[in-house]
Amino acid sequence: MIEKKKGKKKASSFPIPSYRFDQKNEVFKRARWDDKIIPYIRQIEQGTHRDKDGYRHLDFALKDASWNLERQFAFGNWRSDSGLYSWEIQDQAKANETKTEKQVIEGSPEELSRIVKKAALFFGADLVGICAVHPSWVYSHEFDVMTMEHHPLELPEGCNNVIAMAVEMDYVTMQSAPTAIAGASTGLGYSRMAFVANMLAAFIRSLGYRAVPAGNDTALSIPIAMAAGLGDWSRMGLLITEEFGPRVRLCKVFTDMPLAHDAYRPIGAVDFCRTCKTCAEFCPSQAISEGDMTEEGPNMSSHSGIRKWYIDGEKCYSFWAKNGISCSICIRVCPFNQRPGKIHDLARFMIRNTTLFNKALVRLHRILKYGKAFPTERFWKT
Repeated sequence: MIEKKKGKKKASSFPIPSYRFDQKNEVFKRARWDDKIIPYIRQIEQGTHRDKDGYRHLDFALKDASWNLERQFAFGNWRSDSGLYSWEIQDQAKANETKTEKQVIEGSPEELSRIVKKAALFFGADLVGICAVHPSWVYSHEFDVMTMEHHPLELPEGCNNVIAMAVEMDYVTMQSAPTAIAGASTGLGYSRMAFVANMLAAFIRSLGYRAVPAGNDTALSIPIAMAAGLGDWSRMGLLITEEFGPRVRLCKVFTDMPLAHDAYRPIGAVDFCRTCKTCAEFCPSQAISEGDMTEEGPNMSSHSGIRKWYIDGEKCYSFWAKNGISCSICIRVCPFNQRPGKIHDLARFMIRNTTLFNKALVRLHRILKYGKAFPTERFWKT
């Protein structure tokens, strides 16, 4: 929740649900068991290249290759505790560990946090923060797409801290949304997530602590990232970061390492979203609300109970099916989706500190046509 006083914003906290969400009800998991959603995933899986800019064989080849690390080795969109997101040390590492006495690197929470953040950035994270784990952020149950099993989910005992990380998605390719080239930017983000989370977990284990890497599995990434100071919530339901706007993918590592916590750091996105509504206007499926916040989402895929803007996942996914791939138009048109520069940095400063210029900044964004789609040739020929 954001409190305002004399045109400025003062941070208090953001709303936290009172119950744990069942992952089986997430729209992507429903595509595997819910007769209402199953036709959508079948259309997407049958989607193929065609003679259209952004949807050619070349474009689909780039998209498919970008997902390769996630799909072949990570499995984060399918199940928890598997592949690169395994909760335990791999077999060979276990064998080596038994040969020597386990050593624990000790230090103050502040010192250990500095070390962990340095390692995360070195491994490829673009943003990193730390917070305590709230129970409501962990899924109550996991739905394993590989086995179609539905079972309760609990973190290992003592893993009460979480390192949240964001990886930037490429600006130029994302500006071609909703084409396969934009899908390549998304796929590369997911593959990088697995790469970064896996290595950070391995690093923490080598220091003598438990580490549980996760992508979209295990727990809700957006509230964790918010609590860790990476960004703000938004009308489109995505995290808005000050550095990259919504153009990021999120991963995390849960651990029992004693760490100092960062704090939620609002950047003015919530108040700006009240005025802007650009993502809702351009959403091809009308899945993003143009109205006020509510406490109840549109369907079972909503984690209802707190006052916010809810996305209609069923409508969103229906356009994915029609498109044959994902979308990301909301990311492309978002005014926060601008690369750093003197003018854009000034706009972010004003949004962060006052609401007085929000309407003018929205109008300026429209006049300059910042959200206009790039032709895919801008990627291939530059």
